Amino acid sequence: MPLVEITTDGTVRTVILNRPDKHNALNVEMMETLKAAFEQEPPPDERVTVIRGAGQSFCSGLELSSSEGVSDREAQRIETMFDSIQRYPLPVVSIVQGRAIAGGCELALHTDFIVAERNAAFTMPLAQLGVSTTWFLTKKIVEAAGAHVGREFLLLGEPISAERLHTLGIVARIADACGLDEMARLLIDRLAANAPLSLRSMKHLIVAMNDHMMAADYVDLDRTALATYQSEDSREGIAARLAKRAPSFKGR
Repeated sequence: MPLVEITTDGTVRTVILNRPDKHNALNVEMMETLKAAFEQEPPPDERVTVIRGAGQSFCSGLELSSSEGVSDREAQRIETMFDSIQRYPLPVVSIVQGRAIAGGCELALHTDFIVAERNAAFTMPLAQLGVSTTWFLTKKIVEAAGAHVGREFLLLGEPISAERLHTLGIVARIADACGLDEMARLLIDRLAANAPLSLRSMKHLIVAMNDHMMAADYVDLDRTALATYQSEDSREGIAARLAKRAPSFKGR
């Protein structure tokens, strides 16, 4: 089975992260497939794309396969993938169950609508690993969650429930596990019934507004963030997470 499975049913395309034994952790193959899926022009009859994860979790983020940390190239790859999703000409809906961790949390936030299981949890634990979000990723967290909840996401790195995020307007719909698909279907059907030219026009305007907000020069800010990826603390944090022990950070 492919690690990313793509199917089409009428006006709805569904993209399934299909690595349940790894909680749908993103490897290079999956990121490249996702990027390609959202860089293509939608066919004339498509109205909505859905992203979901197989198994018990939505996505546990970028795969941590060694203690060497995250390279600049990997950081750029995941940003490019997210950018292709948020620029897609039609609405994108994520259906979240279980855990959405780090890159999995950002993946959901880069879609237009999040439908989540009531007990799902969203986490950005990068500070616990000794790394940092880049400008691109930080902007999305603060844009979606606001400054105060954004600080909670980034500086604490602890899980925030779907129920709380729904109260804050970040998650569009919540449902118990048994009703998740039905709740998602109601939202997807509503979107699919709307005028396609209107959907494209307003999505284009949203993307253009986001581009305007991204116009600031953030190269120096990213140098600071990316430097953490090569730090001793980063290697220690990831090694500790893989070994399931508490990290010992030295600030270098």
